[in-house]
Amino acid sequence: MMSGVRAAFIVMSLTASAALAEPVESGRIVWVTDGDTFRLESGERIRIAGIDAAETQPGNAKCRAEIVLGKAATQRAIALLKNRVVTFERAGRSYDRTVARVRLSGRDVAAMLVETGIAQWWPRGSPKPDWCRR
Repeated sequence: MMSGVRAAFIVMSLTASAALAEPVESGRIVWVTDGDTFRLESGERIRIAGIDAAETQPGNAKCRAEIVLGKAATQRAIALLKNRVVTFERAGRSYDRTVARVRLSGRDVAAMLVETGIAQWWPRGSPKPDWCRR
């Protein structure tokens, strides 16, 4: 049997953890920038957390093959996401964008993009995927 003090501590800890969690928000995607970034109707730019898609711009890409992959990924992301309503939980900021965990119809968008080959998993602190060696 749990003591009253211990039970109260557990309830307080769970309540504090819930209070620290970012709230779930939603918005309609009006523009897909590339395979891992989009803009909401509100104007906010969202970078999907935990993944990387190939770059589309010569100044950002490491090789021509990456640009080709990036443009294909952008077209596939447009087909999947444009004009759809998503839910998201903020996870941070990067290059004036919100980094967020994003869900579409209850499914994790990062996992969907990786499954379709648009993106690769990119855990925080690990080297960026090399799109030129595919």
